[in-house]
Amino acid sequence: MRRACAQPAALPHAIQESILLKVLVVASEALPLAKTGGLGDAVSGMARAMREAGLDVTLLLPAYRGTHRHLTDTRTLCELHHLPGGPASLVAGRLASFDLPVLLLRNDALYDRDGSPYIDARGEEHPDNGVRFAALAHAATRIAAGRTPWAVPHVVHANDWHAGLVPLLMRAAKVRRVKSVLTIHNLAFQGLYPMHDAARYGIPAEYCGLDGCEFWGRINFMKAGIRYADRVTTVSHTYAREILTPAFGHGLDGLLRERQAQLVGIPNGIDESIWNPAIDQHLPDVYSADDLRGKPSCKRALQESFGLIADPQATVLVSGSRLTPQKMADVAVRVLPDVLDAHGQLQVAILGCGDRAIEDEARALAARYPGRVAAHIGYDEQLAHLLHAGGDILLHGSRFEPFGLTPIYAMRYGTLPVCSRVGGMADTVRDPGEHADDLDLADATGLLFDGAEAAHLRHAIERALRLYARKDLWRAMQRSAMTADHGWSASAGRYIDLYRHLAPPLAAARSETTAIAVPAPEPAAASTPAHALWPRVAAPVMGAACA
Repeated sequence: MRRACAQPAALPHAIQESILLKVLVVASEALPLAKTGGLGDAVSGMARAMREAGLDVTLLLPAYRGTHRHLTDTRTLCELHHLPGGPASLVAGRLASFDLPVLLLRNDALYDRDGSPYIDARGEEHPDNGVRFAALAHAATRIAAGRTPWAVPHVVHANDWHAGLVPLLMRAAKVRRVKSVLTIHNLAFQGLYPMHDAARYGIPAEYCGLDGCEFWGRINFMKAGIRYADRVTTVSHTYAREILTPAFGHGLDGLLRERQAQLVGIPNGIDESIWNPAIDQHLPDVYSADDLRGKPSCKRALQESFGLIADPQATVLVSGSRLTPQKMADVAVRVLPDVLDAHGQLQVAILGCGDRAIEDEARALAARYPGRVAAHIGYDEQLAHLLHAGGDILLHGSRFEPFGLTPIYAMRYGTLPVCSRVGGMADTVRDPGEHADDLDLADATGLLFDGAEAAHLRHAIERALRLYARKDLWRAMQRSAMTADHGWSASAGRYIDLYRHLAPPLAAARSETTAIAVPAPEPAAASTPAHALWPRVAAPVMGAACA
């Protein structure tokens, strides 16, 4: 029997009304179960905040290798037959660190693999990703239809293209009483697959046309979600406006304009119990906006961990994001040599991965400036925390940016970000401009720049270095950045309002029984019985390779 959810006391009246709302959050990532980037942080942060606000929230993810080790009280609920990719088990457990119930879709042939959720150990995309995430969408649909032992939710909240088929499949299965929400975390990634695989994915033919999931002759998982979800959200107000335009719409701006009345921007937040320099267990010393004495220790630890010269007087410029053209990493590796040559006390620490050519250029930069430049190719959670705590300036250019969690982490840790004025960063980074007086600059939380050329990036870095040399002003800016409110509370309230509008909290979600016909799967190797113990394998660091 499902354990009752602990409910916080003294909740505001509007939130008390929402306590009975059941929400199934479907995603490919959620910290600490799986993470390759900001999506994992955003999903877990959102779910935890709504849980703490009194909603009955459950996470549904694939059972990647080692995922179960983060859960307690695991048990197999049921077998799900005739899914894309073959039969699977629905396994329930509890994420004790967040007090969240979790459902894992277990099909070892699909999910028990080396690498990350999306790519293998060699950096190549798993060739059956379409099948893997179609299976996840079918599992969510069966839960919404009442065809599993799990309680039927009022709302199914799908995240990004990996869960994009959920609203389509719910519509096809005639699941009317349960509502669907799709959150677009990054429209650039859409899940495009050959149209001849539609039957293999269990997509009915009538949903495969131009008015359905078809996109230039291919299946588009993201388009499916945008087309059929009851509401579509994205992760910042500015990005919600930007994606209505051809420049940022990635071919779906026409559909988004058509659904503009159902589109809303709800900003992400950060989990302030995880990203907090005053209590961060990843750091050698702690500090706060009122007492920065621990930050120099973090700088030294960062320098030592990355192999930089341990110089307390050095200015450490850090970068922690995917090494891709989207993040202007191609521009940064061209600009940094000139900046390094002009500023002898500048050091650069790079943490990230992505485009192989840019990775190689980052390594070459480190070889050219030994002790002053270091590049850690890959992702490491502890190094990420140390990067934000030990750095002085964060470089975070981007040609487009739905939200931008990394600059907020940096602000929280007193490492002021230099960001492109796009997407969520235009909403969250406060910069009164180059010609502002010191009084206004003291209220700044970072620096913004326009343009995506080398000259634009270099000018922004030079501006940051000039301000960093003005210690009193920089200290005031640090305080403004560290005390800005970027928690989840306000955004959780907006999601609650959205859910209440879609599904009144006292409405009973009636079980639906309409099934979707999925072709019988091809014979596959025998799978482990559902009642068997989890295999004893070492849990990998999810996100050691970037998607």
